[in-house]
Amino acid sequence: MTLHKEIEFGWFLPTSGDGKYVGVAPEREATLDYLIDVAQTAERSGFEFVLIPTGGACLDAWVVGSAVMSHTTTLRPLVAVRPGLVAPVLAARMGAALDLLSGGRAMINVVTGSSVQDLEELGDPLAHAHDERYERAKEYVEVMQQAWTQTEVLAASEFADTSKGEAVKENKLYQGKYYQFNRPVSSPLTIQKPHPPFYLGGSSPVAKRLAVETADTYLMWGEPHDWIREQINEIETVRAEYKAETGVDRPLRYGLRAQVLVRDTEEEAWAAAWESISKVSPEAIEKAQAAFAKTDATNQQRQNDLRELSKDQQFVVGPNLWTGLSLVRSGGAILIVGTADQVADRLIEYAELGISSFILSGYPHLEEAETFGQAALPLFREKWQLKLAEAEVASNV
Repeated sequence: MTLHKEIEFGWFLPTSGDGKYVGVAPEREATLDYLIDVAQTAERSGFEFVLIPTGGACLDAWVVGSAVMSHTTTLRPLVAVRPGLVAPVLAARMGAALDLLSGGRAMINVVTGSSVQDLEELGDPLAHAHDERYERAKEYVEVMQQAWTQTEVLAASEFADTSKGEAVKENKLYQGKYYQFNRPVSSPLTIQKPHPPFYLGGSSPVAKRLAVETADTYLMWGEPHDWIREQINEIETVRAEYKAETGVDRPLRYGLRAQVLVRDTEEEAWAAAWESISKVSPEAIEKAQAAFAKTDATNQQRQNDLRELSKDQQFVVGPNLWTGLSLVRSGGAILIVGTADQVADRLIEYAELGISSFILSGYPHLEEAETFGQAALPLFREKWQLKLAEAEVASNV
């Protein structure tokens, strides 16, 4: 696979609270001042964007994104849209407002699921219909994109002078299974053209197909390098099938969501990793794993499998890769743990597989953003430039 020249790094905003320990009540509240502090620290530390999570325990991603956008200058907010829970045209207008007011920094994360419990609380009629949620999400994204791009068509039509022979562009309506419109949809124009980028995750076949059809970046939760290679090969097969069916070869970036822990020595790093789950009770671990087992999300099932496969090896699944956090943390819980040099090397290995977008986090998020940004990120950039130079030399031989 061709190496990507530009590798982007994102951090995570802890909108349900923060602290040094995982699986217990957060030591720090998710106040406005604290979230702004984390965002500004991430920006100073070299991160280009922040993932703002969604779910019942999290503060609303759009409200938080608007707040941190107004206190940063280059940091981009990656906010979640929840297909089926907010009207797609309204979501497009919200996205346009965020893009305009941030000077073209908005990024969109399409979240089809979260937990079934959260979807039930929100009244989603498809809470227990996994594949149908992705079918609906496809229409949802298409309507959002049409609202952004068709706005220019509407404007051109409105101001066309037919007396001078100027053509009136055709406005297309949308007729789908979940969304139908009897008039063209529209939104304020976005600064980014044709629209802000879409990020989408999910490891099921239907999720991968949706990513190929609609996303700019396909996100995977952290897994061993061989597992990630396998997933990328699978989605490349889907891309080839889509191209054969439609004649369209859509470019697609690959992203990785993972935790990082950097210390001066590997021994210190491993000690800190185990300390992060040292306060969680056996009862809390049992309760968390029972909840994880009920998921219909393929990526969470993979995290569960990875944890079980590694528990006899102290949750080590590869050099500097640890699944201990997944005892109590859902989502992308794999931890890349070690010295700055080791962590940078593991990330280089992912980048060589085709990953060009990293979304990282660590506990607590304020201090770990600065630690990674000062110690590991410059090393990664330096090592990656060497890799690119080597690849260029090899291609000219």
